[in-house]
Amino acid sequence: MQTFIHLDFIKMQGFKKHTMLILMLLIQGVAFAQAPNIGSNRELFVDEYLIADLNGAKLKMHEPIDEGAVIKFEKPWEGAFSAYFTVIKDGDTYRAYYRGVPEAGSDGNDGEVTCYAESKDGINWTKPNLNQYTIKGVKKNNVILANAAPVTHNFSPFLDSNPQAKNAERYKALGGTKDSGLVAYVSSDGKEWKKLQEQAVFTKGVFDSQNVVFWSISEGQYVCYFRTWTGDGYSGFRSVGRTTSKDFVNWSEPVQMSFGNRPYEHLYTQQTSPYYRAPQIYLAIGARFMPNRKVVNDEEAKKLGVNPKYYNDCSDAILMSSRGGGAYQRQFMESFIKPGIGLQNWVSRSNYPALNIVQTGETEMSIYVNQDYAQPTAHLRRYSMRLDGFASLSAGYDGGEMTTKPFVFEGDVLELNYATSAAGEILVELLDEDGNKLPGYSLEECQPIIGNEISRTVYWNKSNDLSKLAGKAIKMRIYLKDADVFSFKFN
Repeated sequence: MQTFIHLDFIKMQGFKKHTMLILMLLIQGVAFAQAPNIGSNRELFVDEYLIADLNGAKLKMHEPIDEGAVIKFEKPWEGAFSAYFTVIKDGDTYRAYYRGVPEAGSDGNDGEVTCYAESKDGINWTKPNLNQYTIKGVKKNNVILANAAPVTHNFSPFLDSNPQAKNAERYKALGGTKDSGLVAYVSSDGKEWKKLQEQAVFTKGVFDSQNVVFWSISEGQYVCYFRTWTGDGYSGFRSVGRTTSKDFVNWSEPVQMSFGNRPYEHLYTQQTSPYYRAPQIYLAIGARFMPNRKVVNDEEAKKLGVNPKYYNDCSDAILMSSRGGGAYQRQFMESFIKPGIGLQNWVSRSNYPALNIVQTGETEMSIYVNQDYAQPTAHLRRYSMRLDGFASLSAGYDGGEMTTKPFVFEGDVLELNYATSAAGEILVELLDEDGNKLPGYSLEECQPIIGNEISRTVYWNKSNDLSKLAGKAIKMRIYLKDADVFSFKFN
């Protein structure tokens, strides 16, 4: 049986007196907290939250597949500087929101509008004529917000999953700059918007980017991730702060997000949102900005038609995760989506991901990326992945294994999202919290798992019943040969 020590006891007894005891217990692997209860949550391999040991196996990030352009910014009120995209799946309808502005200007200028597109499959998009605002002499347009500067600089909506949300406020949004603070808007249908109140709801940030917000099912509150800088004012690195609210109006004192022992990089957008198949995990597919890393020369820029102010830097997309609180996990420092072939992909502020991952097929999900920024060819591009396919537990032909920390689950069967080669396989073993094999659930009794499936139940001795282990602390060992496991879930 694993031993647990209450920290208050150690403090009462005096640290010096019990130093040797504490060291001995640490050496023996004593835990100071109970094993986490993952319930029936789906768990991904984007962090090492449950991992105790890797032997011949590793966590491997996977690269999304470029599926081509889906929205071009050819309208007079859109243009080369369209940016800060949000994609929302609401039932059978996909909605895209983005800033439209044909000419470069200061943040929050009067020329910025919020545009809208919609789709029935996330692949083929249309721009409906909403007839809400007259823009450049045209009322038949796809603008959902205008004459609202500086909110239209970075208007960022979300579909509110708070069970207490009013029908008239199913959609909520924040937008604004440092001077205005973040101003709140609400909508019943995602098309017609109104201010929630005149004054800003949150002011303690810099906000010179897309500032995102959502209702967290796991935390039971609204969470906002917003632009900060690591230095004073606009100095240091572009970074991220976090604040929370129970009512969307009154927000907590902000905290600066940390990144473990990873070095700081400029994060122009962070696009943090709960992954819809595992909402306890927040995924941040953001833009890493490399200032003054110039790839395109003056002559090449002229041929591309790039605005002269926008080819002295380059950027790509990165993957981070968080489970709440003030810390991101950057399991992978490598690029998640690299700039594509061609100099048009290597200009400033291109390759910025849209907010949210949405499902676009039975086994497929999509990520959207803003490309060819500041050029006549500016557009939104779609990238596809298998469900849960951000990263995997992976091993080559020689095989490898992973052992988890102790955890508690709810459910009676174990489901894997996995892929093997024809020669590969996966075996799963369940252990007690001390690492001893549980009879009936050993590696030798596991039916080898071969193939490529989004959902496959694990069997031992022709049985998949785990009900007698539910609620107890266990460990899990996964053995892989030429295989990947993308996620697991107890159902």
